[in-house]
Amino acid sequence: MTSKSIPAVGSRRLRLIGVLAAAAAIGLGGYGIADRARSKQDVQVWTNDQAIPTVKLVKPQLGPSKGELNLPGNVSAFYAGSIYGRVSGYVKDWYEDIGAHVKKGQVLAVIDSPDLDQQLAQARADLVRAEANQQLADVTYERWKTLSKQNIVSQQAKDEKYGDAMAKAADVQAAQANVARLEAMTSFKKLTSPFDGIVTARSLDIGDLVDAGGKAGKALFQVSDVHIMRIYVSVPQAFLGDMKEGLKATLQLPGMDKTFEATLLTTSNSVSEQSRTALIQLLADNSDGKLWPGAFAEVHFHIPSDPNVLRLPATALLFGPQGMQVAKVDAQNKVVLNRVQLGRNLGNEVEIMSGVSISDQIIDSPQESFASGDTVRIASAQDSVSKVRPRVQAARAAVLNAQDM
Repeated sequence: MTSKSIPAVGSRRLRLIGVLAAAAAIGLGGYGIADRARSKQDVQVWTNDQAIPTVKLVKPQLGPSKGELNLPGNVSAFYAGSIYGRVSGYVKDWYEDIGAHVKKGQVLAVIDSPDLDQQLAQARADLVRAEANQQLADVTYERWKTLSKQNIVSQQAKDEKYGDAMAKAADVQAAQANVARLEAMTSFKKLTSPFDGIVTARSLDIGDLVDAGGKAGKALFQVSDVHIMRIYVSVPQAFLGDMKEGLKATLQLPGMDKTFEATLLTTSNSVSEQSRTALIQLLADNSDGKLWPGAFAEVHFHIPSDPNVLRLPATALLFGPQGMQVAKVDAQNKVVLNRVQLGRNLGNEVEIMSGVSISDQIIDSPQESFASGDTVRIASAQDSVSKVRPRVQAARAAVLNAQDM
Protein backbone atom coordinates (compact mmCIF):
# COMPACT_ATOMS: atom_id res chain seq x y z
CA MET A 1 0.00 0.00 0.00
CA THR A 2 1.32 3.41 -0.99
CA SER A 3 1.48 6.46 1.17
CA LYS A 4 -1.13 8.20 -1.07
CA SER A 5 -3.87 5.58 -0.39
CA ILE A 6 -3.83 6.02 3.45
CA PRO A 7 -5.48 9.49 3.54
CA ALA A 8 -8.19 8.26 1.10
CA VAL A 9 -9.17 5.35 3.36
CA GLY A 10 -9.29 7.60 6.47
CA SER A 11 -11.50 10.09 4.62
CA ARG A 12 -14.07 7.42 3.62
CA ARG A 13 -14.21 6.08 7.20
CA LEU A 14 -14.84 9.54 8.59
CA ARG A 15 -17.67 10.11 6.11
CA LEU A 16 -19.28 6.79 7.05
CA ILE A 17 -19.08 7.62 10.76
CA GLY A 18 -20.65 11.03 10.11
CA VAL A 19 -23.53 9.48 8.11
CA LEU A 20 -24.20 6.97 10.88
CA ALA A 21 -24.11 9.69 13.55
CA ALA A 22 -26.52 11.84 11.58
CA ALA A 23 -28.93 8.92 11.11
CA ALA A 24 -28.78 8.15 14.84
CA ALA A 25 -29.47 11.80 15.69
CA ILE A 26 -32.43 11.89 13.30
CA GLY A 27 -33.79 8.65 14.80
CA LEU A 28 -33.42 9.92 18.34
CA GLY A 29 -35.06 13.20 17.43
CA GLY A 30 -38.01 11.44 15.82
CA TYR A 31 -38.43 9.16 18.83
CA GLY A 32 -38.33 12.14 21.17
CA ILE A 33 -40.96 13.98 19.16
CA ALA A 34 -43.23 10.92 19.09
CA ASP A 35 -42.69 10.26 22.80
CA ARG A 36 -43.47 13.87 23.62
CA ALA A 37 -46.69 13.68 21.59
CA ARG A 38 -47.73 10.54 23.39
CA SER A 39 -46.92 12.10 26.75
CA LYS A 40 -48.97 15.20 25.95
CA GLN A 41 -51.86 13.00 24.94
CA ASP A 42 -51.62 11.02 28.20
CA VAL A 43 -51.52 14.24 30.22
CA GLN A 44 -54.55 15.54 28.34
CA VAL A 45 -56.43 12.31 29.07
CA TRP A 46 -55.40 12.50 32.74
CA THR A 47 -56.44 16.15 32.96
CA ASN A 48 -59.84 15.46 31.42
CA ASP A 49 -60.22 12.49 33.71
CA GLN A 50 -59.52 14.60 36.80
CA ALA A 51 -62.05 17.24 35.73
CA ILE A 52 -64.89 14.76 36.45
CA PRO A 53 -65.69 14.88 40.19
CA THR A 54 -65.67 11.64 42.12
CA VAL A 55 -68.63 11.17 44.46
CA LYS A 56 -69.69 8.76 47.17
CA LEU A 57 -73.21 7.39 47.04
CA VAL A 58 -75.70 6.57 49.78
CA LYS A 59 -79.09 4.91 49.53
CA PRO A 60 -82.27 5.81 51.42
CA GLN A 61 -83.03 3.42 54.26
CA LEU A 62 -86.33 2.48 55.88
CA GLY A 63 -86.69 3.57 59.51
CA PRO A 64 -87.47 1.21 62.42
CA SER A 65 -91.00 0.52 63.59
CA LYS A 66 -90.20 2.11 66.97
CA GLY A 67 -87.94 5.13 67.29
CA GLU A 68 -85.64 6.07 70.15
CA LEU A 69 -85.03 9.59 71.41
CA ASN A 70 -82.35 10.02 74.07
CA LEU A 71 -82.27 13.25 76.05
CA PRO A 72 -80.87 14.37 79.44
CA GLY A 73 -83.32 14.85 82.28
CA ASN A 74 -83.46 16.06 85.88
CA VAL A 75 -85.02 14.02 88.69
CA SER A 76 -87.12 15.92 91.23
CA ALA A 77 -89.21 14.92 94.22
CA PHE A 78 -92.97 14.64 93.87
CA TYR A 79 -93.27 17.29 96.59
CA ALA A 80 -90.43 19.40 97.94
CA GLY A 81 -91.10 21.62 100.95
CA SER A 82 -88.69 24.33 102.07
CA ILE A 83 -89.28 25.19 105.72
CA TYR A 84 -88.43 28.73 106.85
CA GLY A 85 -88.74 30.47 110.21
CA ARG A 86 -92.03 32.34 110.66
CA VAL A 87 -90.98 33.74 114.07
CA SER A 88 -87.74 35.30 115.23
CA GLY A 89 -85.74 33.73 118.02
CA TYR A 90 -83.06 31.17 118.79
CA VAL A 91 -83.04 27.47 117.98
CA LYS A 92 -83.87 25.68 121.20
CA ASP A 93 -83.53 22.15 119.85
CA TRP A 94 -83.80 20.10 116.66
CA TYR A 95 -84.94 16.48 116.45
CA GLU A 96 -84.55 15.21 112.88
CA ASP A 97 -81.45 15.18 110.69
CA ILE A 98 -80.95 14.60 106.95
CA GLY A 99 -82.18 11.22 105.74
CA ALA A 100 -84.82 10.93 108.45
CA HIS A 101 -88.24 9.63 107.40
CA VAL A 102 -90.86 11.94 108.91
CA LYS A 103 -94.65 12.07 109.05
CA LYS A 104 -96.93 15.01 108.40
CA GLY A 105 -97.00 17.33 111.43
CA GLN A 106 -93.93 15.77 113.05
CA VAL A 107 -91.83 18.33 114.96
CA LEU A 108 -88.42 18.91 113.41
CA ALA A 109 -87.12 21.74 115.63
CA VAL A 110 -88.25 24.25 118.27
CA ILE A 111 -87.48 27.98 118.31
CA ASP A 112 -87.29 29.88 121.59
CA SER A 113 -88.92 33.31 121.11
CA PRO A 114 -89.27 35.23 124.43
CA ASP A 115 -90.31 38.42 122.68
CA LEU A 116 -93.28 36.66 121.13
CA ASP A 117 -94.22 35.13 124.49
CA GLN A 118 -94.32 38.59 126.07
CA GLN A 119 -96.39 39.97 123.21
CA LEU A 120 -98.90 37.17 123.72
CA ALA A 121 -99.07 37.83 127.47
CA GLN A 122 -99.68 41.53 126.84
CA ALA A 123 -102.38 40.76 124.26
CA ARG A 124 -104.19 38.52 126.73
CA ALA A 125 -104.06 41.26 129.35
CA ASP A 126 -105.43 43.77 126.85
CA LEU A 127 -108.28 41.35 126.16
CA VAL A 128 -109.16 41.14 129.87
CA ARG A 129 -109.21 44.94 130.11
CA ALA A 130 -111.35 45.25 127.01
CA GLU A 131 -113.84 42.71 128.35
CA ALA A 132 -114.06 44.63 131.65
CA ASN A 133 -114.68 47.89 129.84
CA GLN A 134 -117.36 46.22 127.74
CA GLN A 135 -119.16 44.90 130.83
CA LEU A 136 -119.12 48.36 132.41
CA ALA A 137 -120.38 49.96 129.21
CA ASP A 138 -123.21 47.40 128.95
CA VAL A 139 -124.31 48.02 132.58
CA THR A 140 -124.18 51.77 132.09
CA TYR A 141 -126.23 51.59 128.92
CA GLU A 142 -128.93 49.49 130.64
CA ARG A 143 -129.18 52.07 133.46
CA TRP A 144 -129.44 55.01 131.06
CA LYS A 145 -132.02 53.16 129.03
CA THR A 146 -134.19 52.80 132.18
CA LEU A 147 -133.72 56.46 133.05
CA SER A 148 -134.61 57.43 129.49
CA LYS A 149 -137.94 55.65 129.80
CA GLN A 150 -138.66 57.76 132.92
CA ASN A 151 -137.64 60.89 130.98
CA ILE A 152 -134.89 61.55 133.51
CA VAL A 153 -132.16 61.61 130.80
CA SER A 154 -132.44 62.65 127.21
CA GLN A 155 -132.58 60.30 124.25
CA GLN A 156 -129.23 61.72 123.10
CA ALA A 157 -127.53 60.73 126.34
CA LYS A 158 -128.96 57.21 126.05
CA ASP A 159 -127.70 56.88 122.44
CA GLU A 160 -124.23 58.01 123.50
CA LYS A 161 -124.09 55.24 126.12
CA TYR A 162 -125.26 52.74 123.51
CA GLY A 163 -122.51 53.83 121.13
CA ASP A 164 -119.93 53.55 123.87
CA ALA A 165 -121.10 49.99 124.66
CA MET A 166 -120.82 49.02 120.98
CA ALA A 167 -117.27 50.50 120.80
CA LYS A 168 -116.23 48.56 123.86
CA ALA A 169 -117.59 45.36 122.28
CA ALA A 170 -115.53 46.08 119.16
CA ASP A 171 -112.45 46.58 121.34
CA VAL A 172 -113.04 43.12 122.79
CA GLN A 173 -113.25 41.58 119.32
CA ALA A 174 -110.02 43.33 118.29
CA ALA A 175 -108.26 42.09 121.41
CA GLN A 176 -109.52 38.56 120.78
CA ALA A 177 -108.20 38.68 117.21
CA ASN A 178 -104.82 39.91 118.38
CA VAL A 179 -104.58 37.09 120.92
CA ALA A 180 -105.54 34.54 118.26
CA ARG A 181 -102.91 35.94 115.88
CA LEU A 182 -100.16 35.74 118.47
CA GLU A 183 -101.23 32.25 119.53
CA ALA A 184 -100.99 31.20 115.88
CA MET A 185 -97.56 32.79 115.63
CA THR A 186 -96.55 30.95 118.80
CA SER A 187 -97.41 27.66 117.13
CA PHE A 188 -94.77 28.44 114.49
CA LYS A 189 -92.11 28.11 117.16
CA LYS A 190 -92.39 24.42 116.32
CA LEU A 191 -91.07 23.60 112.85
CA THR A 192 -93.14 20.68 111.56
CA SER A 193 -93.11 18.55 108.42
CA PRO A 194 -95.78 19.60 105.88
CA PHE A 195 -96.21 16.02 104.58
CA ASP A 196 -94.81 12.51 104.81
CA GLY A 197 -91.31 12.43 103.36
CA ILE A 198 -87.57 12.49 103.93
CA VAL A 199 -85.48 15.31 105.38
CA THR A 200 -83.08 16.12 102.54
CA ALA A 201 -81.48 19.26 104.02
CA ARG A 202 -80.90 20.87 107.45
CA SER A 203 -79.19 24.22 107.88
CA LEU A 204 -79.73 25.04 111.57
CA ASP A 205 -78.13 24.12 114.86
CA ILE A 206 -78.86 24.76 118.54
CA GLY A 207 -78.41 28.44 119.43
CA ASP A 208 -78.66 29.75 115.87
CA LEU A 209 -80.52 33.03 115.42
CA VAL A 210 -83.62 32.74 113.27
CA ASP A 211 -85.10 35.80 111.56
CA ALA A 212 -88.71 35.79 110.44
CA GLY A 213 -87.78 36.97 106.95
CA GLY A 214 -89.92 34.73 104.76
CA LYS A 215 -87.77 33.27 101.94
CA ALA A 216 -85.06 35.91 102.20
CA GLY A 217 -82.65 33.52 103.89
CA LYS A 218 -81.74 29.87 103.55
CA ALA A 219 -84.37 27.24 104.28
CA LEU A 220 -83.99 25.69 107.73
CA PHE A 221 -85.20 22.27 106.55
CA GLN A 222 -85.95 20.65 103.22
CA VAL A 223 -88.48 17.82 103.22
CA SER A 224 -89.11 15.77 100.05
CA ASP A 225 -91.85 13.31 99.18
CA VAL A 226 -90.05 10.68 97.06
CA HIS A 227 -92.59 7.86 96.74
CA ILE A 228 -93.09 9.08 93.14
CA MET A 229 -90.49 11.15 91.27
CA ARG A 230 -90.94 13.84 88.67
CA ILE A 231 -88.53 13.89 85.73
CA TYR A 232 -88.17 17.08 83.71
CA VAL A 233 -86.81 16.95 80.15
CA SER A 234 -86.32 19.71 77.57
CA VAL A 235 -87.48 18.24 74.25
CA PRO A 236 -86.59 19.84 70.87
CA GLN A 237 -89.45 21.35 68.93
CA ALA A 238 -89.17 18.77 66.12
CA PHE A 239 -90.24 15.96 68.50
CA LEU A 240 -93.04 17.71 70.37
CA GLY A 241 -95.66 16.13 68.11
CA ASP A 242 -94.73 12.73 69.57
CA MET A 243 -94.88 13.90 73.19
CA LYS A 244 -98.36 12.66 74.10
CA GLU A 245 -99.75 11.84 77.54
CA GLY A 246 -98.95 8.25 78.46
CA LEU A 247 -95.81 7.97 76.31
CA LYS A 248 -93.37 5.50 77.88
CA ALA A 249 -89.71 6.19 78.58
CA THR A 250 -86.81 4.42 80.26
CA LEU A 251 -84.50 6.15 82.73
CA GLN A 252 -80.83 5.29 83.09
CA LEU A 253 -78.75 6.89 85.83
CA PRO A 254 -74.94 7.06 85.92
CA GLY A 255 -73.41 4.45 88.19
CA MET A 256 -76.55 2.32 88.33
CA ASP A 257 -77.20 -0.89 86.41
CA LYS A 258 -80.94 -0.79 87.04
CA THR A 259 -83.26 1.10 84.70
CA PHE A 260 -86.53 2.77 85.67
CA GLU A 261 -89.76 3.13 83.75
CA ALA A 262 -91.46 6.51 83.46
CA THR A 263 -94.67 7.79 81.90
CA LEU A 264 -95.24 11.20 80.35
CA LEU A 265 -97.64 13.24 82.49
CA THR A 266 -97.84 16.68 80.90
CA THR A 267 -96.04 19.29 78.80
CA SER A 268 -95.47 22.99 79.32
CA ASN A 269 -97.34 23.87 76.08
CA SER A 270 -94.73 26.54 75.49
CA VAL A 271 -91.51 26.60 73.47
CA SER A 272 -88.49 28.53 74.70
CA GLU A 273 -87.37 31.16 72.20
CA GLN A 274 -83.74 30.71 73.24
CA SER A 275 -83.44 26.92 72.94
CA ARG A 276 -86.54 26.03 70.87
CA THR A 277 -87.38 23.32 73.38
CA ALA A 278 -90.40 22.60 75.58
CA LEU A 279 -90.37 21.28 79.13
CA ILE A 280 -91.80 17.77 79.51
CA GLN A 281 -92.77 16.18 82.85
CA LEU A 282 -92.74 12.43 83.47
CA LEU A 283 -93.57 10.38 86.55
CA ALA A 284 -91.63 7.35 87.79
CA ASP A 285 -92.47 5.03 90.67
CA ASN A 286 -89.89 5.14 93.46
CA SER A 287 -91.24 2.71 95.99
CA ASP A 288 -87.74 1.28 96.51
CA GLY A 289 -86.21 4.73 97.02
CA LYS A 290 -83.47 4.26 94.41
CA LEU A 291 -84.21 7.56 92.67
CA TRP A 292 -82.92 10.63 94.49
CA PRO A 293 -84.00 14.23 93.99
CA GLY A 294 -81.54 16.30 91.96
CA ALA A 295 -80.07 13.32 90.10
CA PHE A 296 -79.19 13.37 86.40
CA ALA A 297 -80.91 10.81 84.20
CA GLU A 298 -80.62 9.80 80.57
CA VAL A 299 -84.19 9.52 79.29
CA HIS A 300 -84.89 7.08 76.45
CA PHE A 301 -88.26 7.88 74.87
CA HIS A 302 -89.99 5.02 73.04
CA ILE A 303 -91.50 6.93 70.12
CA PRO A 304 -93.83 5.19 67.64
CA SER A 305 -92.36 5.47 64.15
CA ASP A 306 -93.64 4.88 60.60
CA PRO A 307 -91.48 2.09 59.10
CA ASN A 308 -92.34 3.27 55.56
CA VAL A 309 -90.65 6.65 55.98
CA LEU A 310 -87.22 6.83 54.34
CA ARG A 311 -84.13 8.22 56.03
CA LEU A 312 -80.98 9.80 54.63
CA PRO A 313 -77.77 11.07 56.22
CA ALA A 314 -78.03 14.77 56.94
CA THR A 315 -74.84 15.28 54.89
CA ALA A 316 -76.73 14.28 51.72
CA LEU A 317 -78.90 17.40 51.80
CA LEU A 318 -78.21 20.34 49.48
CA PHE A 319 -79.81 23.69 50.23
CA GLY A 320 -80.25 25.82 47.13
CA PRO A 321 -82.52 28.46 45.59
CA GLN A 322 -85.22 25.83 45.08
CA GLY A 323 -85.18 24.85 48.75
CA MET A 324 -83.93 21.58 50.25
CA GLN A 325 -82.69 19.19 47.57
CA VAL A 326 -80.74 15.98 47.06
CA ALA A 327 -78.41 15.11 44.18
CA LYS A 328 -79.35 11.82 42.51
CA VAL A 329 -77.17 9.89 40.03
CA ASP A 330 -78.91 8.25 37.05
CA ALA A 331 -77.82 5.26 34.95
CA GLN A 332 -75.54 7.47 32.80
CA ASN A 333 -73.74 8.87 35.88
CA LYS A 334 -75.51 12.19 35.40
CA VAL A 335 -76.55 14.41 38.31
CA VAL A 336 -80.28 14.98 38.82
CA LEU A 337 -81.21 17.57 41.46
CA ASN A 338 -84.52 16.77 43.14
CA ARG A 339 -86.44 18.76 45.73
CA VAL A 340 -87.41 16.86 48.90
CA GLN A 341 -89.76 17.37 51.82
CA LEU A 342 -88.16 16.77 55.20
CA GLY A 343 -89.67 15.16 58.27
CA ARG A 344 -87.99 14.94 61.66
CA ASN A 345 -84.37 15.86 62.18
CA LEU A 346 -82.82 12.87 63.99
CA GLY A 347 -79.34 14.35 64.34
CA ASN A 348 -77.11 12.38 61.97
CA GLU A 349 -80.14 11.40 59.88
CA VAL A 350 -83.28 13.12 58.58
CA GLU A 351 -86.63 11.72 57.57
CA ILE A 352 -87.59 12.22 53.91
CA MET A 353 -91.35 12.53 53.45
CA SER A 354 -91.28 12.87 49.65
CA GLY A 355 -88.87 13.35 46.76
CA VAL A 356 -86.83 10.12 46.84
CA SER A 357 -87.45 6.40 46.51
CA ILE A 358 -85.65 3.51 48.14
CA SER A 359 -83.92 2.59 44.83
CA ASP A 360 -82.39 6.05 44.27
CA GLN A 361 -78.64 6.62 44.41
CA ILE A 362 -77.94 9.81 46.34
CA ILE A 363 -74.65 11.73 46.43
CA ASP A 364 -73.26 12.11 49.93
CA SER A 365 -71.81 15.58 50.68
CA PRO A 366 -72.66 17.04 47.23
CA GLN A 367 -70.86 20.12 45.95
CA GLU A 368 -72.87 23.33 45.89
CA SER A 369 -71.81 23.85 42.26
CA PHE A 370 -73.54 20.65 41.09
CA ALA A 371 -76.24 21.14 38.47
CA SER A 372 -78.56 18.70 36.76
CA GLY A 373 -76.78 17.01 33.86
CA ASP A 374 -73.27 17.17 35.34
CA THR A 375 -71.20 14.00 34.87
CA VAL A 376 -69.74 12.38 37.97
CA ARG A 377 -67.65 9.33 38.71
CA ILE A 378 -68.74 6.84 41.36
CA ALA A 379 -66.20 6.37 44.13
CA SER A 380 -66.01 2.60 43.52
CA ALA A 381 -64.51 3.25 40.06
CA GLN A 382 -61.61 5.14 41.57
CA ASP A 383 -59.56 1.97 41.98
CA SER A 384 -58.98 1.60 38.21
CA VAL A 385 -57.90 5.21 37.97
CA SER A 386 -55.36 4.75 40.74
CA LYS A 387 -53.74 1.90 38.81
CA VAL A 388 -52.87 4.03 35.76
CA ARG A 389 -52.05 7.17 37.71
CA PRO A 390 -48.30 6.34 38.15
CA ARG A 391 -47.94 5.90 34.37
CA VAL A 392 -49.72 9.18 33.72
CA GLN A 393 -47.56 10.98 36.26
CA ALA A 394 -44.42 9.58 34.61
CA ALA A 395 -45.64 10.79 31.21
CA ARG A 396 -46.37 14.21 32.64
CA ALA A 397 -42.86 14.38 34.11
CA ALA A 398 -41.38 13.39 30.72
CA VAL A 399 -43.24 16.24 29.01
CA LEU A 400 -42.01 18.72 31.56
CA ASN A 401 -38.42 17.50 31.14
CA ALA A 402 -38.71 17.73 27.36
CA GLN A 403 -39.96 21.31 27.62
CA ASP A 404 -36.91 22.18 29.71
CA MET A 405 -34.49 20.80 27.08
